[in-house]
Amino acid sequence: IDLPCTAQGGNSRVEWKFQRGSSLALVYYNSKLTDNYKSRVELYPTGIRFKSVTRKDTGTYTCEVINAAGDAFLSVVNLVVQVPPSKPTAKVPTSATIGSNAVLKCIESDGSPLPTFTWYKDNVLLPTNPKASPLFRNSSYTIDEKTGVLAFEPLTGFDTGEYHCEAKNGVGSGQKSEAIRMEATELNVGGIVAAVVVVAIVLGLIGFGVWFACSRG
Repeated sequence: IDLPCTAQGGNSRVEWKFQRGSSLALVYYNSKLTDNYKSRVELYPTGIRFKSVTRKDTGTYTCEVINAAGDAFLSVVNLVVQVPPSKPTAKVPTSATIGSNAVLKCIESDGSPLPTFTWYKDNVLLPTNPKASPLFRNSSYTIDEKTGVLAFEPLTGFDTGEYHCEAKNGVGSGQKSEAIRMEATELNVGGIVAAVVVVAIVLGLIGFGVWFACSRG
């Protein structure tokens, strides 16, 4: 790909810089390409040419030209390297308690531009607003299409099922994760009560033992 520098030309001093987020790197400086770029970039009269690009080359390229009179001119190019998403990973709890909050996550780190995410339950697309669909009006959840987070607040018995997510960014076809089953389970009140009783008995026996030992000197 060619990145033009409209200010370049004549007997001027030229520098190329690359910025991505808060990271800043030199591409062309002191009349030569830097080590990170010299194997795949070449300078030509009106810009630079990448012989190959990767996802990490996405960012802002600034060409700074200083002429013989000391005047500086800038030319800025924003480059987006398009990469289709890879197969995402769905983080789904295998079981969660009814009435609690459950968070499902869809993770994909290769796509450029960043993908958006959708979720499916039992191979049926989850609508953004569950109350607008007769199939999901008994559920209470939110979907963040940018982060891939599906949050049930709270979880209901209706939410038991197999969940998978899909990542799309308009480049190539969308990619789907493996499906994982989540069971929405009732709170085991009887088990909790039994555990409390057992703990109370154990503490009582320990207290009695301490009292008995003290009483016997």
